[in-house]
Formats: sequence, structure tokens, C-alpha cells
Amino acid sequence: MTAARHLRTLLARDELLIAPGAYDGISAMTIQQAGFSLAYMTGSGTAASLGYPDIGLVTMSEMVERAATIARAIDIPLIADADTGYGNELNVTRTVREYEARGVAGLHIEDQVTPKKCGHLDGKEIVPREEFVSKIRAAAAARRSPDFLLIARTDARAVAGLDEAIARANAALQAGADMAFVEAPQTLEEVALVPQRVHGPCLLNLVGGGKTPAVGFDEAQAMGYRLAILPGALFRSAIATFDRVLDEIKTQRRLVSPPAQGVAGGFQRFGLDAWQAIGQRARTA
Repeated sequence: MTAARHLRTLLARDELLIAPGAYDGISAMTIQQAGFSLAYMTGSGTAASLGYPDIGLVTMSEMVERAATIARAIDIPLIADADTGYGNELNVTRTVREYEARGVAGLHIEDQVTPKKCGHLDGKEIVPREEFVSKIRAAAAARRSPDFLLIARTDARAVAGLDEAIARANAALQAGADMAFVEAPQTLEEVALVPQRVHGPCLLNLVGGGKTPAVGFDEAQAMGYRLAILPGALFRSAIATFDRVLDEIKTQRRLVSPPAQGVAGGFQRFGLDAWQAIGQRARTA
């Protein structure tokens, strides 16, 4: 079963799917080992892992390369951030084909201008609705497999209001998108209104400290959402852990907080036993 088909089977279930944000192989594998059924490649986390803020500095080829790394590391489906599609309809076509060829199960494309910004920063700008819809139409046509999930993200709430954001989401669904992603509703009432007014499956982006208020998963499911992504849950926690450990090292002037599982145990989280078994079988065949 392909990753895209696997994702479609998960979406057919009557439950909210939760996708924590991965930004490299370590974070992706820990998501799978924790028992989550899918992962989300965070654009903000990927940018941070390359040493950049999330303000449109990362290229399509860099994002595709990272998506390939993550998809290869896990057996669960991966949904990826594809920013604005990296250009016009022709660029969007190539973007979809490049992501799909790497084993990604789906992606989202947004309606910000290039360079874009994190959806929870101020000062965003959006393209005209017609331009956004044409890019979604091109993305839908570019898919090799109809299972590949196309998510249309609109950042119009911050620029033109919720009504325009919902209108864009519905227009994108009519143009071939499979799911709508209305970024950064700003009140619980707005969060609840999105799946009521959007004529198709909806994604909810939960960013701690962002513009969208905190919503529990059960509450989001009751509102009608089908997928919740958690882009910053891991990479922001990792930064806090790095700060703590490095501060302890500087203060105590020694290695502190050693991992409980030891060196070999740490490698086993990433397939040490399976790889050693491959070598053993080859030597004894």
C-alpha cells in the first residue's frame, strides 16, 4: 500500500487524525514510535533546522530533500508543507510531482505572496483569489495518483477577514483540493465556524502561543475537523531542552543528564538491531 493510499484509509475513519510536526529523521521516527498514525513535515521547523526563520527563505529543493529524508525514515504517511508552491502554476506542477515522487502522502499549498511568512506572524500578504485557485487547479492536475492528498491553505483571515478566507477555501475545494486549511482563526467562535461553512474536510493548525486559541482534540473533532497538525510541538520543545542541557553543562562544567538508555539503546531507537541482523544474514547465507 502506498503512503497516499494509507493516508486515505486513515481519513476514511470516523476520528480526528493528529499529526505532530517532524523536521528531521529523529523527530519523525519518534512520532512513529510514540504510536501516531501519521506525521506532518513542518515548514517552520524545517526552516529552523536549516538555521532560518520561517519567512520564505527555504527553497523548494531544500524542502523536497527534507521531505524525502523524513518519508524514508518512517512507515506512517507524511503530509508536508509546500509553502506557496514556489511560483506560478508551472512551479506548482513541478512541486507536486517532486513531493509525490519522494513518497510523501500529501501536501498543502497556500495563497500568500512570495516570500511567505509563518501563518502566525503579522504582516502577511496574499495573492488574488483567482491566482490561488488556478494554482490549486494546477496542483490537482499534477498528481500522478488520485490518492495523493491536496490541501488548500488560505492565510486570508489575517488580511481580508474570515468571510474571504472561507470563500477561498470553498473555491479551492471546487478547483480540486481534497481538504481546506483556514490558517489562524483568532477566536474559538471562528475555529468552530470554519468546518460549518467550508464545504469539505477541514484541517486545524494548533500552534502554541500562536493566533489560534488552544482547542482540545475531542473538541476539535466535535466541531467537525478531520485533521489536526502540531507543527511546533517537537522542535520548540527540543530547543528548550537544548537550552537547559547546555546551561547545565556550562554551570556544572561536566557532562550532565546522560541518556538513561546508554549509547546502544539510543541507536536501537533508530534500527540498530535490524541493521545488524541484515549484516548477520548476509555473512551466514
